[in-house]
Amino acid sequence: MIELLRESADLFAWSPSDFRGIDPEVIVHRLNVDPMVRPMKQKKRSFGVERNRIIEEEVSKLKEAGYVSEVQYTDWLENVVVVPKASGKWRMCTDFTDLNKACPKDPYPLPQIDLLVDSTTGYELFSMMDANQGYHQIFMAEEDRIKTSFITDRGIYCYNVMPFGLKNAGATYQRLVNKMFKDQIGSTMEVYVDDMLVKSMKEVDHLKDLKQAFETMRSYGMKLNPSKCTFGVKGGKFLGYMVSERGIEPHISRATSS
Repeated sequence: MIELLRESADLFAWSPSDFRGIDPEVIVHRLNVDPMVRPMKQKKRSFGVERNRIIEEEVSKLKEAGYVSEVQYTDWLENVVVVPKASGKWRMCTDFTDLNKACPKDPYPLPQIDLLVDSTTGYELFSMMDANQGYHQIFMAEEDRIKTSFITDRGIYCYNVMPFGLKNAGATYQRLVNKMFKDQIGSTMEVYVDDMLVKSMKEVDHLKDLKQAFETMRSYGMKLNPSKCTFGVKGGKFLGYMVSERGIEPHISRATSS
């Protein structure tokens, strides 16, 4: 296992410079805005000094990574919001309320979580993986980027990559992973958006199954989050449940909050 992970170091993103993104020939995110809906420009919100600092720092990171570009003229304009994370830190998000209302729902189905979790029963070994900033690995369609424009004290920017908060982003990502892992899903893998599980009926097969998943990710340019991956375990957390060969049980934090 250690040798395989060492050989696969290129699959892990340690900084934004490690991303190349999924080839736009494979998939891009399209908004499909209803042409009958009038574009909306939200009035700029005001924030205190501390939250403005958080926004400025986040925009600087997004610009440096190439995730956003500064724009001058736009018909659509959204505000940013600052929300608390479970860690106690803050996260900048974009309020896509108006844009989402203008976009018909993508009917592409997401997997049923209970069926995915049930399908892990009887497997001896697991590896749980999480794509690093998964949505940002998919580019926006060029003609739709300007519609994701958001305003801050320092300027107006639009997303070059698929941001969090768009109505149909999850469906686009599921399309990607279903295409990528079509030969593995249901047998040696289960995938729900950017949460991936490699499962092996026999412990001796796990390296082979994991290597197959790695080869697929490498061919598409997908990158993993090293801090959110667990490899070669008898059981672990997947989609809010503890899975193992014996079956499933709610994860303790999930059970406590329910």
